[in-house]
Amino acid sequence: MMAGIARRTWTWWFDQPPERLWPLLADTPRFNEAMGLPRYQVEEIPRDDGTLLRLARGRIGRYALEWEEQPFQWVAPRGFTQVRRFRAGPFATVGPTLELSPEHGGSRVSYTLEMRPANWMGRLLLRLGFLERSGRKFEALIRAAADHAAGSRPEPFDYVPPTPAAAVAERVAGMIRALEESGNGHGLSRRLADHLLAAQEVDLTRIRPLALARTWGEQPRTVVELCLGAVKAGLLTLRWDLLCPRCRGAKAVAASLDRLPSGAHCPSCNIDYGRDFARNVELTFQPSPAVRQLTEGEYCLAGPMTTPHVHVQQTLRPGEARTLEAVLPAGPLRLRTLEPGGSADLDWLPAPGQGFPLVVAEADAVTSGPPAAPGLLCVENRTDRPLTLVVEDRDWIADALTAHQVTTLQAFRDMFSDEVLRPGDEVAIGTVTLMFTDLKGSTALYDRIGDASAYHRVREHFADLARAVRDHDGAVVKTIGDAVMAAFADPGQAVRAALAIQTAPRDGLVIKMGLHAGACVAVTLNGRLDYFGSTVNLAARLEGRSRGGDIILSEGLAADPAVSAVITSLHSEVESAALKGFAAPVTFRRLVPETVSSYTALS
Repeated sequence: MMAGIARRTWTWWFDQPPERLWPLLADTPRFNEAMGLPRYQVEEIPRDDGTLLRLARGRIGRYALEWEEQPFQWVAPRGFTQVRRFRAGPFATVGPTLELSPEHGGSRVSYTLEMRPANWMGRLLLRLGFLERSGRKFEALIRAAADHAAGSRPEPFDYVPPTPAAAVAERVAGMIRALEESGNGHGLSRRLADHLLAAQEVDLTRIRPLALARTWGEQPRTVVELCLGAVKAGLLTLRWDLLCPRCRGAKAVAASLDRLPSGAHCPSCNIDYGRDFARNVELTFQPSPAVRQLTEGEYCLAGPMTTPHVHVQQTLRPGEARTLEAVLPAGPLRLRTLEPGGSADLDWLPAPGQGFPLVVAEADAVTSGPPAAPGLLCVENRTDRPLTLVVEDRDWIADALTAHQVTTLQAFRDMFSDEVLRPGDEVAIGTVTLMFTDLKGSTALYDRIGDASAYHRVREHFADLARAVRDHDGAVVKTIGDAVMAAFADPGQAVRAALAIQTAPRDGLVIKMGLHAGACVAVTLNGRLDYFGSTVNLAARLEGRSRGGDIILSEGLAADPAVSAVITSLHSEVESAALKGFAAPVTFRRLVPETVSSYTALS
């Protein structure tokens, strides 16, 4: 105890590097839940300068607590610190600091806990060993997390989930059966149910299927279909999150697409922003309340792993300059402040013997300056107010299942055909790949074999085509007579689907096909999600240039890296033609039938 402040530091050495330990040790919500701390509520109060006061309220035992939630400061993967300033409760401040340093092939880890009592109760708690008991709890968790990082235990922490009532267990068993019988369970229904019943709440508040697939070692589409089917079976509920493009928090949430607003205001960043199906509208899931009721609130509002795309976050006093040990990853980065203000984009490619550029905040701008020495990062606040400087990835959330991705999946269209936009509403989509197909000579087919036989053969064709589209992560948007329109989020998968369709046995049917990728608008048309715009028109016109058995690709689509990798070994012919509705001739590539038919052998 020094000057009224109690401080204790614990130090360990683990045989794992900081990069491996950091995602576990910096996961503050998971630590707080594992320690048995309750969730708390946060009120965001705008200030006159555009910043926010985050006022948190919670209760531990008999103590009602209220505190100002200060921003975490960290450099990944080297450590973090934070201070909570209490307005009510036995302590005036509580501040944890975690540091990781590479040492002897592993990591030296130190954890410091600092507490300043606010009254006699706080002083009494410290005399009775409150700080030491808290530290021992944290030590046990850190050791467990390090064992998990080393592969010697399956879960990071010993967590005792609530025991479900007998009625809940019976209900879940019925849901599992229904999910497997639907064909969407893929043999994973029991695993999903066990996850919902046994996982920590921090893993269930926003279930991301793509992250779950990565953790389980399963194919992404398999787990997406599992989660969609689980909604129908009653295991899960879904929600649409409208994410702020700056801080990536969900500032608007809707239970269905027709309730999703066209934009939102982020009080944290003090900006208004719109929705982009391909970027900031995300589909997430939660356990159904009939399966497990989650508590409300936060375990930790803004720890490092809440925003894992942020590599550095540092709060500087007015006029302060700071030098940090930091090695930033190469790639597209953004420099900004946590508070409202400007930002600067940087494509960082470290040069030999050169460190990261100086990060400077001045007026309402953030700029970069001369490079520091290797392994160092210099940050400077040249304003007259405290600021929190941020260095983050510009890449969007890798595990986010965007509205664009999921609405171009056949399983979603089949199971959630009622998920549409409000009448008259429309959403811009940055890029979608569209495929149009048609049967060549279908009228002659009806004349040759009769209406009934021809109709049966065409229906089989539609089923085969839909299966190929689904198998390549696409969705059939609509059929128009003998023609089909399909959509894909991944252009490479779209071309693979086209090749799979054209190389399948067709029993005399000849298919014409055209594909194009570009921006378009999503709308509700005839009770389903549809697309319109020049991208749709061009894809349809390219199908009209097909002779049958070939595949017509727009030149832009053929040049896409994902598509080029698919067709690089296939012969194509470059052509140009005037197309209806387009002022200038359009250049396109034709994969000729001989090339298309050889694709099966090549793949």
